[in-house]
Amino acid sequence: MTALDFALAWRKRAACRGIDPEVFFPVSDEEAEEAKAICAMCPVRQACLEHALANREREGVWGGATERERRRILRQRRKSA
Repeated sequence: MTALDFALAWRKRAACRGIDPEVFFPVSDEEAEEAKAICAMCPVRQACLEHALANREREGVWGGATERERRRILRQRRKSA
C-alpha cells in the first residue's frame, strides 16, 4: 500500500459509497440537505472534510460542508493560526 493509498483508505468506509454522486453536487447550498444528511451519519466525515480542505475542493458537499462552508472554515483557521 502506497502512502497515497493509505491516505485515501477512509473512502472505503464512507457512507456515500454507492450513492449517486449527483446528490453531492447540488445546484445550490439550499439543495445540499440530502447530501448533508448522509454525511451526518458517516464514520469518516472528518477525514473527508479535511481532504476537501487540504485539496481546496471547489465543488460539492464534502464532509458535510458545502464549498461556501469550507471557505468559511479555511478563513477561520487562518485567523486563529
